[in-house]
Amino acid sequence: MNRRPSRVPRVLSIGAAIQDVFLRNSPAFRTVKIDSTHEMTELELGAKIDVNKIDFSTGGGATNAAVTFARQGLYSSFMGVVGRDIPGSTILKVLDEESVDTSRVIMDEDYNTDYSTVILAPNGERTILTYRGASAQLKSEDLAIRRNEFDWLYVSNLAGRMDFIDDVFSQARDNSVKIVWNPGKKELLEDKKMKPLLEDVEVLIVNKQEAQTIFEGGTLEELVYHALNIVPVIIITDGPNGVIAGDGKTIVRAGMYEDVSSVDRTGAGDAFGSGFLSQWAQGADLKQSLLFASANSTSVIQYVGAKTGILYQNAELHSMPMSEISMV
Repeated sequence: MNRRPSRVPRVLSIGAAIQDVFLRNSPAFRTVKIDSTHEMTELELGAKIDVNKIDFSTGGGATNAAVTFARQGLYSSFMGVVGRDIPGSTILKVLDEESVDTSRVIMDEDYNTDYSTVILAPNGERTILTYRGASAQLKSEDLAIRRNEFDWLYVSNLAGRMDFIDDVFSQARDNSVKIVWNPGKKELLEDKKMKPLLEDVEVLIVNKQEAQTIFEGGTLEELVYHALNIVPVIIITDGPNGVIAGDGKTIVRAGMYEDVSSVDRTGAGDAFGSGFLSQWAQGADLKQSLLFASANSTSVIQYVGAKTGILYQNAELHSMPMSEISMV
């Protein structure tokens, strides 16, 4: 079946817009291993710590995704709330320069723009201190999604605002807009409220541990089969082991796109999810969409900040390890 759309896909990304400041190249940011799966950065209470490098960038899962869609030639729109302040103006300027439609952005007079201080460890992992201000003020009545205005709705972390997410999904469903959901940790903790929402989702993107809390199954393949009883397309990432995805016709397993040193992992998940949709929405198959998603994520982690490494249209890609199993 031909999945290629009759028009340029139109995507609305909803979520946070954040001013990020990155602190790095400090000996004090070295990591301490707690156990086989956890590390932490210890900072002495009361100490004054020298930071040798500082970088400013804009972030927030929805703005990062919106830039991917725009760079891949889709009509991309962002909806969120920023403060009427310098960080808010900076975010809008960046999005405008990337040809992202910002006509749906609300500037709030009472709350400051979201702000994150990102402490980068030498291994590329990070600790993030986040102020959630204006972005949490987005209301259901602000959405006003209209039929034929958008083809896809991309929803990432909305800080566990389940009633708001329910309203967003209802508006999308009532106006025939397909939903891609990459839920955050707080959404995943709301198990009883989250599972009914999956009935409205077209593409669900989670990692292996998250999938195991939602679906039955011990292996990745079992998780995919159970997930496909609820959502049409499931993508389950598994860290350095790659990714598995299914669309009811085939199951694709893919390894790492490229083994590169990570400078900063901020935005890697956003780059993967939006990278997948940027190709899937244009009619690409699972393998093609996963290839670009993996390449986009790999590129992003090689730079400080979530947007610098996002790939442009017609970026040169190489192959990656993949296997495919037919389900029909």
